[in-house]
Amino acid sequence: MTEGRDAAPPRTHNQPGEVREEDAFDTAAVTRWLGARLDGLGELREVRQYPGGASNLTYLLRFDGRELILRRPPVGRKAKSAHDMKREYRVQRQLHPVYPYVPEVLALCEDPAVLGSDFYVMERVEGLILRGDLPAGMTLSAEQARALAFRVFDRLIELHEVDPAAAGLADLGRGPGYVERQVTGWSDRYVRARTDDAPDCAEVMDWLAANRPEDVATCVIHNDFRFDNVVLDDALEVVGVLDWEMATLGDPLMDLAGSVAYWIQADDDEVAQLLRRQPTHLPGMPTRAEIVEYYCARTGRSAGNWTFYEVFGQFRLLVIMQQIYYRFRAGQTHNPAFEHFGRFVAYLADRCRTAMGR
Repeated sequence: MTEGRDAAPPRTHNQPGEVREEDAFDTAAVTRWLGARLDGLGELREVRQYPGGASNLTYLLRFDGRELILRRPPVGRKAKSAHDMKREYRVQRQLHPVYPYVPEVLALCEDPAVLGSDFYVMERVEGLILRGDLPAGMTLSAEQARALAFRVFDRLIELHEVDPAAAGLADLGRGPGYVERQVTGWSDRYVRARTDDAPDCAEVMDWLAANRPEDVATCVIHNDFRFDNVVLDDALEVVGVLDWEMATLGDPLMDLAGSVAYWIQADDDEVAQLLRRQPTHLPGMPTRAEIVEYYCARTGRSAGNWTFYEVFGQFRLLVIMQQIYYRFRAGQTHNPAFEHFGRFVAYLADRCRTAMGR
């Protein structure tokens, strides 16, 4: 597993680069479609692609005097419920009036003749996105780092306080039974995406099924809340929350568990540091336990037996990486960052068993 630092996922910041060949699209067709719906775009000057691309693909479109963001699904095999552009578009359109950190969406295309799949376009949110390490020249004191972390989680808490009915999203989820559905659903996804070199994980899936708690509440949840989906202004205040692909109505502690799974501490081992995609290792950053304690103190919710949520969060991350690795092994994506994901999956399976006491 410890293949050296070249095994790590990319840690670039929010500067888009060249469009990868496998992710290119007909820019002329998209420009014609947009020009018929948005006034004053002018000529398309440049198309750039944001780093990552493990889930939906994100592009920057530079027109005369205006910059837009385009979101589309990846190619290849996808989870049945994933990459629903219409749903992602609707969630943001409905949430924007009551949760101002959501970008303003502008147009949804459901005509496959334009790009080959559904896609949507939204306004670009200007600001800084923190990824694996701070940008060159940027420093944070321990006090600043700690305050920033809690300020970011305040936005998650604020989201969990949104009234789904007031946002017009009362039908977004399936209601009670969310925890049970998540355990079953992620277990099924793992079985379908398992490759011949992937761990069995039956012990982990059985443990989750046997130890799942009842839902603590039903609210709007983001389901992928972390630093690299948050846009900051110069004062390090949150001005945008991105990537609403997996948003739904569900259990808020499950949302918190997903966020904490990405939270790599300074004292985590070397392999965990290779997985780090946000600067949570900096002096002053709270630990995972402190994040959970802060959330519970602010919301009045009890974490109960947090071990379940810890294991679930790690297992869910494991499945996400295995799904991506499956696509890489099948030749459906050629992003070199995904080559080592199989080893990370095995590592996360070990972390799950350790948390379970096995």
